[in-house]
Amino acid sequence: EVQLVESGGGSVQSGGSLRLSCAISELPWSTYTMGWLRQTAQKEREGVAAIESDGNISYSDSGKGRFTISRDNADNTLYLQMSSLNPEDTAMYYCAVDRETWPDDEQRLSRYYYNNWGRGTRVTVSP
Repeated sequence: EVQLVESGGGSVQSGGSLRLSCAISELPWSTYTMGWLRQTAQKEREGVAAIESDGNISYSDSGKGRFTISRDNADNTLYLQMSSLNPEDTAMYYCAVDRETWPDDEQRLSRYYYNNWGRGTRVTVSP
């Protein structure tokens, strides 16, 4: 079973930056998609960034220009660099992976297409 552990969350002020990390125990597939999704009490879990094994990257509208997803293939670590944070970014952030790859942004960012999840790391952005 693939295990994922997120870290790097915390509290920052508006305009600040955070870098989230996700340690993944293994990637036993030749193709896969890795993503960062977030959830609040008021909103359903939504994808903010995803990267596929072949390098295709997707960003949500809220993440474009502010968030950067990257990975370290050597140690199976996924990152999310977040900048220009604002209070609307306050959420629990989850790392997820799946053995499938998909043809468009909507699917790569959809919570329905991931079957392996971490427990999340909380990000709080104050005004």
